[in-house]
Amino acid sequence: MSKDTVQDGQVVTMEYTLRVDGEVLDSSDGVGPLQFLAGYDNIVPGLEREMIGMKIGESKDVVVSPADGYGEFDNEAFMEVPRSEFPEDMELEEGIELNVTDEDGKSQYARVEGITAETVNLDFNHPLAGAELHFSVKVTALRDPTEEELDHGHVHEEGHHH
Repeated sequence: MSKDTVQDGQVVTMEYTLRVDGEVLDSSDGVGPLQFLAGYDNIVPGLEREMIGMKIGESKDVVVSPADGYGEFDNEAFMEVPRSEFPEDMELEEGIELNVTDEDGKSQYARVEGITAETVNLDFNHPLAGAELHFSVKVTALRDPTEEELDHGHVHEEGHHH
């Protein structure tokens, strides 16, 4: 394979815009292009698959189904949590987003779905679960990764910490 197309194990620099239901949710405009290491699950699978083989300077519109994006909406991914488990001074209202630590100490994203006097109902679905993702992407540069990047499976950008 020639080195001038997107392929696994290459660092791809791309400009992108993400739309859901016609609304721009995310874009590289203003923040600068995104770099990712292809083939290492650094971006949603449906988008990565469609970008393989693209050349520098090439643009593409990609529609990613929920299954290839952030997953289907899971009606089981809700949890009733006793109100007493939240700090008393915490303002709880519907729609606010929290990071909840599970038993293993992993941080999980949750959204407050509903509140009663005794319980808080949390929705653990990714905010884009069940959404069809419309990406407009443009490949602006390609390079080989450093050994360290290959080792870690993601790009090391100056000053960016994930």
